[in-house]
Amino acid sequence: MPEDKALGFNMVTCSAPVNIAVIKYWGKRDEELILPINSSLSVTLHQDQLRTTTTVACSRSFEEDRIWLNGREEDITLPRLQSCLREVRRLARKRHSDGDPAGLSHKFHICSVNNFPTAAGLASSAAGYACLVYSLARVLGVEGELSVVARQGSGSACRSMYGGFVQWTMGQREDGKDSIAQQVAPETNWPELRVLVLVVSAERKLVGSTSGMQTSVETSSLLKHRAECVVPGRMEQMIRAVKKRDFATFAELTMKDSNQFHATCLDTYPPVFYLNDVSRRIINLVHRYNRHCGETRVAYSFDAGPNAVIFTLQEHTAEFFQVGGTFFPPETNGEQFLKGLPITGVTLSEELKEAIGMEPLVKGISYIISPKAGPGPCVMEDPPQHLLCPDGLPKKNV
Repeated sequence: MPEDKALGFNMVTCSAPVNIAVIKYWGKRDEELILPINSSLSVTLHQDQLRTTTTVACSRSFEEDRIWLNGREEDITLPRLQSCLREVRRLARKRHSDGDPAGLSHKFHICSVNNFPTAAGLASSAAGYACLVYSLARVLGVEGELSVVARQGSGSACRSMYGGFVQWTMGQREDGKDSIAQQVAPETNWPELRVLVLVVSAERKLVGSTSGMQTSVETSSLLKHRAECVVPGRMEQMIRAVKKRDFATFAELTMKDSNQFHATCLDTYPPVFYLNDVSRRIINLVHRYNRHCGETRVAYSFDAGPNAVIFTLQEHTAEFFQVGGTFFPPETNGEQFLKGLPITGVTLSEELKEAIGMEPLVKGISYIISPKAGPGPCVMEDPPQHLLCPDGLPKKNV
């Protein structure tokens, strides 16, 4: 890590993971502090397949704070970005009250890239803000509970501050200090759990999550019922299922909660549509597959976008991957259909294909990402991985 505090220059590069909520967060009771109307629970996905990488440089030579995202300079004055910058600086001042050893008066240059589609319903903001806060904290020497800070950038970002299985407790305090993320179980608790991300569309969604959930809070009576009467019980059941590695319960709760989340979107006025025809075909496929198997072997979950996240166990991964490739055959355009952990090919029985009974849909799925549960944010120690040059500007290949 290039560092010369005598010259007022410090740089660090970190990475942070995507998380997929199996008990969904949708709706805020405080827009500024990003306090949710219900608790939620997620699975952190491994960074080898899905991550944000962020380099933060702090220097007395910088004239202003600047940020680049996926090769483009963005507006650093956005309120949520400013909240994170302001809060990390506040924590640093509190920690270093005897002076300015960390360069608190210096400006930041920030460069961030995702290795997956941005704003397509794959939790890019969660990974992005978690990585931003973690990197800023490392540069300024801040330690302690950072999920509160990440939450103020993007609600679900607080869950990406931890690995494995993570709950975000809604809290009761008006200042939001008890609305924090906590690890329920590490990723090592359930090594057999596997994930398949079926990328239906990498396009930016028409209605952003912030706008969609605000309209839902204002207009959906189902959302209020869900938050008050349904989610508390599901959280308890889901935590038990994760700790016991009870896949049947985990899968049923995951699918029911995904369905109910999208039902609240439909109950919103005007309605918000995140699923498309391919998404609904995937839902149908999963239920037909499970019915044929006589047990729940796979589960789907959809966030605010059309892309499906499939949960299954290691022993069933190869077969369901083959099912996906059979009924959503890839185009032969040379692009890699499977990205991530390798999956051994299997041959599907004619009985299974007949039981599913769907016509193949070419171009339905662009590609499949194969991750597993993984750890939280980390520092990347290798200097060549920095995204900024020594002068604080992005490298040409970023």
